Amino acid sequence: MQINVANRLPRTADNACQLLFVFDDARLKGAARKIDKDANGLLKTLFANGDFKGNKAETLMLHALPGCDAARVLLIGLGARKSFGADAWRAASKAASKAVLSSPSTLLVSDCLNAVTDENLSAACMAEQLATDLINNAYVFDLHPRRDPPSSATLEQCVLSIDKAQLDEVTTAVQRGISTGRGMQLARDLGNLAPNICTPSYLAERAESLAAEHESLNTTIVDEDEMEALGMGAFLAVSRGSKQPGKLIVMEHKGRKRTGKPIVFVGKGVTFDTGGISIKPSDSMDEMKYDMCGAASVFGVMHAVASLQLPLNVIGIVAAAENMPDGDAARPGDVVTSLSGQSIEILNTDAEGRLVLCDALSYAERFEPDTVIDMATLTGACIIALGHVASAVLGNNQGTINALLEAGESSGDKCWSLPLWDDYQPQLDSNFADMANIGGRPAGTITAACFLSRFATQFDWAHLDIAGTAWTSGKDKGATGRPVPLLMNYLFNRLG
Repeated sequence: MQINVANRLPRTADNACQLLFVFDDARLKGAARKIDKDANGLLKTLFANGDFKGNKAETLMLHALPGCDAARVLLIGLGARKSFGADAWRAASKAASKAVLSSPSTLLVSDCLNAVTDENLSAACMAEQLATDLINNAYVFDLHPRRDPPSSATLEQCVLSIDKAQLDEVTTAVQRGISTGRGMQLARDLGNLAPNICTPSYLAERAESLAAEHESLNTTIVDEDEMEALGMGAFLAVSRGSKQPGKLIVMEHKGRKRTGKPIVFVGKGVTFDTGGISIKPSDSMDEMKYDMCGAASVFGVMHAVASLQLPLNVIGIVAAAENMPDGDAARPGDVVTSLSGQSIEILNTDAEGRLVLCDALSYAERFEPDTVIDMATLTGACIIALGHVASAVLGNNQGTINALLEAGESSGDKCWSLPLWDDYQPQLDSNFADMANIGGRPAGTITAACFLSRFATQFDWAHLDIAGTAWTSGKDKGATGRPVPLLMNYLFNRLG
C-alpha cells in the first residue's frame, strides 16, 4: 500500500473511497460541505434523521452519491468538537482504517488534515496516526501453509490532502507512520509464528537478513560457546534444557551521529516457555510462543529505524532462548553465576525471562549506552495490576520513565509507572547466593524489575513489562505489535 501526501485531492477512480470526518454538531467543512451540497443536503439529512450522529468512531458507508467522483464515501464520527483531541482522533482513525480496509476500495482519498483542525493536535500528528493505522490494520498473517489462505485488503493507494505550507512536515510524519506500522507488522509476524519455526536460530537468521536489507544495520550473533567463555551463566541456565541453542542477537544501526552514545533496546526472546522444570499448566500453553514478543518488538523497532534512517545510534539486543524441561534443564535450587559476576539461586525455572535479560543487560555495558530500555512479557502480575490496557514501566532514571510515559500518551501505546523502591529488594534475599530469581507473589512485577535493576547500575535504564499488551487471546488471538509505537515515538521525541 502506498500512502502519499498532496496539496490537492486527485480525481478519484471508479473503485475509490473518500473519508469524511465529522463532528457531532453536523457543521461540515471542506469536502464534506461540497459533497453535502452536491447531494442535496444528504449528509445533514442523515444527521437530522438520526441515521448518523457523529459519535466518536461511528462509521457509515455511503454509495454513489450525486456529484461525488468516489464510488464510496465513508463518514467517520469525531464526537464533540469541544472535547476533541488525540484520543478521539486515534479512535476515529482506527475505525476509519478498519472500515475502508474491509471494503473493496483500491484508492482512498481525504482532505481530513485540512478539514479537521485542533490547536492541540497538528496535521502531522493526525497524518502519522492514520498512516500507522492503515498499515497495521491491513496486517494479515500468511506465513503458515493453509489450503485457504487469508485474503488481503484490496486497498492499493491513499492520498491525503494538506495545505502546501505543511506539505513537507506532513510527508515526514506519514513516512514515520508507515515505518512504525511496518515495524508493528514485523513484530506481529514473529510473534505469531509457530514455535517450531520461530526458534532462536530462526531469529538469528532474520536479524542477518534484516542487516542485508538495510545498509545502516550490522548484525552480530553470540552463540552458546561464546556465552560460556564470557561467563553468561544465567542465560545458559535457561537455554541448556532445549535442543535449540540459545542466541544473543545484536543489531546495530549507525545514524549520522556516528560518535554519539547509542540508545539500546533489549528484548526478551523466549521463543517458547514451558516453564522448565517448574512446568506451566497445559491450559493456553500454546500462547507461550508469545514469550518472545519483547524480542519481536526490538526487531520491529530496528526495521523502522533503519527504514527511516534516523540520525541516531540505536542498538537492538535480543536474548533468544527456549525454556524446556529436558534431562539437562536447570532445577529449582540451582545456583548460577551471571555475566556480572553476581550469583543467582534459581527458585523457580519459570522465572526464566529475567535470567536471559540480566546477562543481556550486562552485555549492553560494552556499548557505553546513553540509555537502555528492555521490554519483556515478564510477569502475570502485570496483567493483574494493569490489565491489557497499559504496559508497566519501571527504572532507575525518572527522566527516561517520564519520556516513555509521554511517548505512550502521544502514540496511544500507553504505559504506567510502578515504583522501584529499595523496600522491595529484600524479597530477593537468598541464603545461598547473592540473590534469588523470584521474590514471592507480592508485588511480582516490581520484584522482577528489582532483580533486573541489579544488572543495570552502570547506565540509565528503564524496563517495560508488556505481559498484558503484547498479544490478545481468544478468537482474536494474535500478537499486537506493541510496544513498537511507544518506542518509535520515544525516538521521534528524542529527535525533537
